[in-house]
Amino acid sequence: METGRKPRAGRAGPAGGGSRGSTPRGAADGVPPSPARTARLIAAFRRTRVLVVGDLMLDHFIWGDVRRISPEAPVPVVQVTRESMHPGGAGNVVANLAALGARPRVVGWVGRDAAGGTIRRLLAELGADAGGVLATDAAASIEKTRIIAHHQQVVRLDREPLRPGERVEREVARRVERELAGAQVVVVSDYGKGTIHPALLELLAARRDRDRFVYLIDPKQPNFAHYRRATLVKPNEGETAAAAGMAIDGPQGLERAAEVLLERWQSDAVLISRGEHGMALCRPGVPPRHFPAAAREVFDVTGAGDTVLAIAALTLASGGTLDEAAWLANVGAGVVVGKVGTATVGPNELVRAAEEARRPRSTGRERRTRR
Repeated sequence: METGRKPRAGRAGPAGGGSRGSTPRGAADGVPPSPARTARLIAAFRRTRVLVVGDLMLDHFIWGDVRRISPEAPVPVVQVTRESMHPGGAGNVVANLAALGARPRVVGWVGRDAAGGTIRRLLAELGADAGGVLATDAAASIEKTRIIAHHQQVVRLDREPLRPGERVEREVARRVERELAGAQVVVVSDYGKGTIHPALLELLAARRDRDRFVYLIDPKQPNFAHYRRATLVKPNEGETAAAAGMAIDGPQGLERAAEVLLERWQSDAVLISRGEHGMALCRPGVPPRHFPAAAREVFDVTGAGDTVLAIAALTLASGGTLDEAAWLANVGAGVVVGKVGTATVGPNELVRAAEEARRPRSTGRERRTRR
């Protein structure tokens, strides 16, 4: 996709412009984009229509302090001070998109229970269109409870039911097909909980071939064999190794695994999250581009991948290149891992973080010299 104004939905070509395997170029022939271009891209987020399809869950946080060890067992006693709830899983992608000013629509399922009602209410409070969310009696809602004391997670409790079944899968696919109209970008947030299934992925690949919308996938192991023809797939390094069926032993191993996945998934690019080592953007016929981790301090990595997915999706839909999308997503991830809990980043915060990321980092020796 060339830089500049985003074509109308249904007419967009592959991200980065040209044929698959071409090297996308930014306004300044690379990254980071100029401050003016960064500001234009982020300003365009507000006009973007995004369809998010994926596993919805409730993130429940219990916050407190630890002052003593239990006399019953060698475990801390957490004195609860407050509780908070946030949409999790694909819902956190929606939260990130909404925080950046986009207009997300959501398709997924929740149980017909209190947690499901809370998820739908939270999505509506974000300004998302949750009309595509199915409430079902076939399964209970997925809920993850994290107990946090002194900015550290003490324990996580998961309530995770069996998959909801084929009837729910068919209804979710029907709702996806209905909601595709008018979407500039489609984001699949697959947590392996049953919302995303082979028939749905086949439908999305066929529609992307026809309508040429921007299409991003956050993959999970049950569906590794079924992803096809996305603009960008965003596995972490462990998922990359598992999906490619090989160990990753350094940069060359990473490049070989990426080549396997680009061929198998027929995607325009793969963006591999590598934790403290940052990210690697891999495309057919182009050497991988590595982005060092942007975080100065890391408190909590919860949901950072959702932030990457949201920023990359909005950057591409706003006319950015794959390189620009990866760079800006890496910057945004560096912001949210410095926060505790399921966090998001806003447009102004992202602009400031991008400005800081452009400044060369001084070494300890340089800092001592300047004192």
